[in-house]
Amino acid sequence: MNKLILLCVLCFSLNTVHSQAKYETIRSNKLGEDRQLKILLPRGYNPDDTKKYPLIIVLDGDYLFEAVAGNVDYYSYWEDMPESIVVGIKQADQRYDDCMYSEQNSLPIETGAAFFEFIGMELIPYLNKTFKTENFRAIVGHGETANFINYFLFKDQPLFQAYVCIAPDLASQTGQYLTERLKVFEKKIFYYMATSSNDAPSINENVVALDKNIKALENKNLLYNFDNFEGPSHYALPAHAIPKALESIFFVFQPISKKEYTETILKLETSPVDYLLEKYKTIKELFGIEKQILVNDFKAIQAAIEKSKSFEYYEDLGKIARKEYPDTLLGSYYLARFYEETGEPKKAMKTYKSAYILQEIGGITKDLMLEKAEEIKADFGF
Repeated sequence: MNKLILLCVLCFSLNTVHSQAKYETIRSNKLGEDRQLKILLPRGYNPDDTKKYPLIIVLDGDYLFEAVAGNVDYYSYWEDMPESIVVGIKQADQRYDDCMYSEQNSLPIETGAAFFEFIGMELIPYLNKTFKTENFRAIVGHGETANFINYFLFKDQPLFQAYVCIAPDLASQTGQYLTERLKVFEKKIFYYMATSSNDAPSINENVVALDKNIKALENKNLLYNFDNFEGPSHYALPAHAIPKALESIFFVFQPISKKEYTETILKLETSPVDYLLEKYKTIKELFGIEKQILVNDFKAIQAAIEKSKSFEYYEDLGKIARKEYPDTLLGSYYLARFYEETGEPKKAMKTYKSAYILQEIGGITKDLMLEKAEEIKADFGF
């Protein structure tokens, strides 16, 4: 059943990618040749509005682009990640040259150094000029290209904030460099790495050893996730790793889940409303996106307040809801609950009644508001 669901999702996503993908050619002075790009713009992309989008660069774009773009389209459709611009670089005939590094120090040389400069000095500026890109950027690689993307981390100001390294075929000193670099980052960096039991043995062995070293680091700015899958081959691994990578990078962007509610929110000793505000502040800081607070997330905080009987938090929640959804019943309902539970029944009844002209939302109906008002009236004889 899980395989059938995955197949349906993949078919849905690939149809969308096929219908919206753009194919462009960029001239590179660094490489001395043209390079072909595959570009997926978000469904709602409008060159005339002010909305900007995170940028995801995909190496091995010949075969990896569709897998990444399809998952990005699917997850963003369900608001589990922000809509993003996905750009794949075709490398079929140049892959070896693009990833060339020195056997002495494991760093890019010759054509590898030129490809590194092409991405940073030509491709990214071109994309920023041509499309409405946000400052948040991610990069994805597989095998040799997964080793290559680490080189961007070694710069003083990394070009990317998120790295998806799928079965990296590590150069001899890359692991050492990477461990030292990840230890000292002062800004948030997302790093995802994956291998599998059926990966190439040398790759699996080196990646598992690197994972152990990274997990030993103590750096709160490193947001690290690792998977060692059972079963997939080296070439099947991206289909398993890409969804997990996107979920881990954009976890905070996702609606509050049952797990987050149970394991985090219900255990808070502070205000759950502050937790909600901090969640959306983090989204802004990490991804540069002003995201409207989801009704789902308001409902989760509401449930936590009811369960803990911490009704004093309803006042702040109501004020935030009125700001986020001013034409709906949401804010009035929370404020009325605050008055009702903190000894001001007359004010609660008035608030329930006065909100009748507003729009229903999230299961909060006009009938419910009137029923609550009538209950107070009956209880207190107003």
